[in-house]
Amino acid sequence: MEPRDDPTGPAVAAAAAQLLGTRFRLHGRDPATGLDCVGLVACAFERAGVTLEVPRGYHLRNATISAHLQVAERSALELAAPPIRPGDVVLVQPGPAQHHLLVAESGRSFIHAHASLRRVVRTPGELPWPIEMVWRLVSNR
Repeated sequence: MEPRDDPTGPAVAAAAAQLLGTRFRLHGRDPATGLDCVGLVACAFERAGVTLEVPRGYHLRNATISAHLQVAERSALELAAPPIRPGDVVLVQPGPAQHHLLVAESGRSFIHAHASLRRVVRTPGELPWPIEMVWRLVSNR
């Protein structure tokens, strides 16, 4: 099955959209009490029927995230080439020592837990931050 034919990506994107408005909470993993960007990704995948391993021990600002990047590979996510597809996990760098995860709703719409706005939001259009990595679920694992 070609990755674009895999229904999991659109299901992840739809699950993330259902979490719009959920309050932000650092290290939050439950929509009832709040989610951070990692919690949003984990919750959206879980609602689409996929359990991911999630990184632990991170902060809003991190000098390095290299130890956390291995978690994606262990969770059946692989680096993906453009174009961005629904359900892709996008890593951006909003500022120095800041890293942030978003779920692609499409190639031009993204869902993420926004710390400053204190809730899960949709960001349409071109992302205002540099994209560092994009991961996609490996459908044949």
